Amino acid sequence: MRTAPLVNMIRAMNTLAKHSAGLTLLTLSFLVFPGCTTTGGPTGEIDPPVIETEKAPPAAELAATAEEGSKQEEGEVPLAVAESEQTEKAPNEVVVHGPRTRHDAIHDFVAEAQLQLRDVELQYVFTGKGRSQVLRGRPVAFALWSEAKQEWSIAQIELPRPPIKWKPGGRPLAFRTLTPGIQARHVKGTGAERLMFAFSRNGDPLKVYGRKFPVFDNALVKHKQWNAVAQTAKPIVYLPFTEDTFDPAFVTSGREFLVATAGKAIDELRRAKVPSAAFPGELLADVIPPQVITTLAVIEQTDDADYMEKQALAFDDVLSQYGLKREEAFRYSVSSAKALGPMQFTNRKGNGTYSLVARRCSGAKIDPIFERGATNLLNAMKAAVCLLDLDLAGMRADIRLAYRANPEVLGIFPVAAYNGGSRNVAKLYRVLTRMKVNIDELSRPGVQVAGSSVACPCVWKVKGTDALPLSIPKYNNENRWYIEKYQSIVSMFGNAGSSALVQPAAVVSE
Repeated sequence: MRTAPLVNMIRAMNTLAKHSAGLTLLTLSFLVFPGCTTTGGPTGEIDPPVIETEKAPPAAELAATAEEGSKQEEGEVPLAVAESEQTEKAPNEVVVHGPRTRHDAIHDFVAEAQLQLRDVELQYVFTGKGRSQVLRGRPVAFALWSEAKQEWSIAQIELPRPPIKWKPGGRPLAFRTLTPGIQARHVKGTGAERLMFAFSRNGDPLKVYGRKFPVFDNALVKHKQWNAVAQTAKPIVYLPFTEDTFDPAFVTSGREFLVATAGKAIDELRRAKVPSAAFPGELLADVIPPQVITTLAVIEQTDDADYMEKQALAFDDVLSQYGLKREEAFRYSVSSAKALGPMQFTNRKGNGTYSLVARRCSGAKIDPIFERGATNLLNAMKAAVCLLDLDLAGMRADIRLAYRANPEVLGIFPVAAYNGGSRNVAKLYRVLTRMKVNIDELSRPGVQVAGSSVACPCVWKVKGTDALPLSIPKYNNENRWYIEKYQSIVSMFGNAGSSALVQPAAVVSE
């Protein structure tokens, strides 16, 4: 195997990465994944082995975010998105020349995993006969690497047929293990973007470097045409986040990639001389700072529960995806509300936010085809700039004036609108009024005074030469945490020479 010589280097560099804080923008942190398996699904035949483990209790502080749903609870990827995937993106072979860095080695393993999966046939199982025949579930294949044996293996699991009902901290995800001798544990996610398992064989942990996931025709699923569902399924080879592919270099390159793409989006809007709707006489490119767009590309893909558990370190996981996969990152991200792509646009059959932006911001030349445009990061960033400007145009004059003077700090208002529309802007403004915080007193996050503890999500108020954190009263839990995430990360993109994220005052739930 061409990649086998890399294993000892990977092991050594893993150890180095864990003990070297200087390797990353943030302190390197690895996930601890709770997960379980259960039996499930109708069957009239002998079932494949099903592995069961104990259910890990959810952390109490994560419960506050559950009311608005989680990014772990995913929607179905439109078939049109999967069909637009580039074919033959895997190389014909993986050749290693000379010494390799850890992230170069990871690239090689991921490329080899794509080759391993390319010709794998997914195992579709039907139960019943005649008109009663149904597709039992969705098969998913994983490319696994054993460091101990220096060899690849393929494991297949089967999920319940869609829609999958699972939430973090709730009942465990039901699945079947289709490959004898393999032990599987559900780690996170349910769909094309985030579904991930951990595997082992007789105590030997197996690293996940590839995954093959079938995307179904949702119309056929709705009408229960199960044979057609299997026949028309589009398999995609796409790897969700796993600690096996995490490297500080990907965090750095992911940040640089987002900054460069946002800069290109702004440049294209400037060359097109697209006018601002919020500030007549000004160019759109001069109204929305690029760091706001890069921030949205991260926080839209950062689950609130992950953020509450790991605080700003949760952003590393997202940035590493952008560093590893570049333009492909998060193109299969679909929320339970059918928001699509890295910037999470909705379309509602041509009458949603995306189509509105394409019409109202015609000079930006937004791709009119939703599935193609929402999954293209550059195009989606341009659409996000237009949407933020349109949101600002509908806000109170005092908010617009304060924003124009201090767009990074007052960006909490268009960001609040991006997350939930104008109603959240009105709610946020009323909350600040009740807190007796004038909008021109808002500040960038500072450092909390030692010995004090303020429950966040927070806003920061100028007091003399200091900035004091103030808890945001409840009005919309998801929106409050969205603002908190925005404030925690935006300064990283605003200061090109800085590698530190703002740490929140205290992340606790009320």
